[in-house]
Amino acid sequence: MISWSFPARVRAGRPTTVYSPSFRFPTFRYPMSPVPSLSDIYNFRQVSPDLASSGQPREHQLAAIAEAGYNVVINLALHNDPRYSLPDEAASVRALGLDYVHIPVQFGAPTESDLEKFFAAMDQHASERIWVHCAANMRVSAFLGLYRTLRQGWPEAQAFALMHEIWQPDPVWSTFIASQLANAHAG
Repeated sequence: MISWSFPARVRAGRPTTVYSPSFRFPTFRYPMSPVPSLSDIYNFRQVSPDLASSGQPREHQLAAIAEAGYNVVINLALHNDPRYSLPDEAASVRALGLDYVHIPVQFGAPTESDLEKFFAAMDQHASERIWVHCAANMRVSAFLGLYRTLRQGWPEAQAFALMHEIWQPDPVWSTFIASQLANAHAG
């Protein structure tokens, strides 16, 4: 006769006794390390069901992004500062089967060309689940506000609400945003 015993809750990292129907003696399983949560990624925001943004994910968090069903990672940060970048993010993301787009935006000098590349990447991958990040979700939230306003026709207050949750733009970014909005309205 087979006797079943269901695992008890794991307490203080102690093994859980599991009785298997094919063996009469107990086997032990140690609890697995916690699965990284998307919400653990710095400044994570679920922008819409198919769009998320954040600061720089760590290596193990990229796997959580892939497991959550994202198809594309767009990175607006630079790769030359080890405090805010991974050694080879492009290879790590591609090894997970995701597309990778890198648009290095200088935080102190964003350009219209950077924004146009971002718009092109967002448009190209519009039918996919997209994860956009930079070092702290500041560049991303500003670019998303501009994308929503200029490409998707959102009212400015609604389009930039995400950005204002995260930060208040400094003079460089305030000027950049205002100039991009003015250029679009003048054109």
